[in-house]
Amino acid sequence: MHDRRGLKHRAAAESRVVPIPPELVGILRRHVDRFGVVDDGRLFPSSKGNVVAASTYSRVWKAARELAPTPVQVASPLAGRPYDLRHAAVSLRLTSGVPATDVAARARHSVDVLLKVYAKCIDGQEATVNQRIEDALGGSGA
Repeated sequence: MHDRRGLKHRAAAESRVVPIPPELVGILRRHVDRFGVVDDGRLFPSSKGNVVAASTYSRVWKAARELAPTPVQVASPLAGRPYDLRHAAVSLRLTSGVPATDVAARARHSVDVLLKVYAKCIDGQEATVNQRIEDALGGSGA
């Protein structure tokens, strides 16, 4: 039996709720309908039904990354590692205007840590923020 402690600081049987958008729920449901899951609930087993080895995962990620993005994106650090998708998701939520408290809860960060790590994502949005404030105040800018 393998160690199922895939989540940091959590016991083997412990789980957590991870809210995801409805579009992703649909993609995951179609995947499960087509391929099923392994007995322990994993979506992506190895060809023998085991946990995918880190070296295999990295090799497949690298190959897929060279096919999906543009050549300029492949040459950049964009999604260089699967973990980078977590940072991309947090950044997207912040720049989309999702409240920092909600972004922090989904990322399992405190708001303090979230803002220290991702403050740069919020920089450069002065015009957008000013427009939101103006809209909230019912002003026309005149």
